[in-house]
Amino acid sequence: MMRGVMSRKIPQEIIDLFEKYMDNNVRHLEKKEAIHMLRSEFGLDEDQATTMFDTFDKDKNGQMSIWEFQQFYVCMGTHAQEVVQKFKEIDKDHSGKIDVNEAKEGLRSLKTATGRDLDPKEVEFFIETTSDEQGQIDLGAFTNLLYRLRLYNAPPPPKDVKLKNPKANENPKANENPKANE
Repeated sequence: MMRGVMSRKIPQEIIDLFEKYMDNNVRHLEKKEAIHMLRSEFGLDEDQATTMFDTFDKDKNGQMSIWEFQQFYVCMGTHAQEVVQKFKEIDKDHSGKIDVNEAKEGLRSLKTATGRDLDPKEVEFFIETTSDEQGQIDLGAFTNLLYRLRLYNAPPPPKDVKLKNPKANENPKANENPKANE
């Protein structure tokens, strides 16, 4: 079906899994089919599968392409139940989202790619760069966070260094029109 050019870029195991749910050689799944696949293949419940779909539907077109599925698979792979279980452990109030306090406590128990504990500054950094506008982390964002931690192999930051959040606009006045003040 989707052999040829795509098979050179996307691992065969991902293509084979995706093709089980594909119709008529169309290289995307509608939301309903994608959620069915996420539930059937990864053991997610309806809400979890919907959150994952919404997280990995990067272009927000209501479909999951093979490339979007590959991103999901690379982040979660065959460890879906472990990720969900860890999320539930950290989500102490069972709200379906991790708040800042839950995240601080939970991230202290996670390790970096090198096996070391996160420094408190790193915990703050990962919370700031992962949480939404309300300071909450849903299952999809948590999955991305765990993926980032698997790749994160930096040494602990020096004690006198503050980590910068790339999402924060450091100088809001920089975007203003300089001639407006003349």
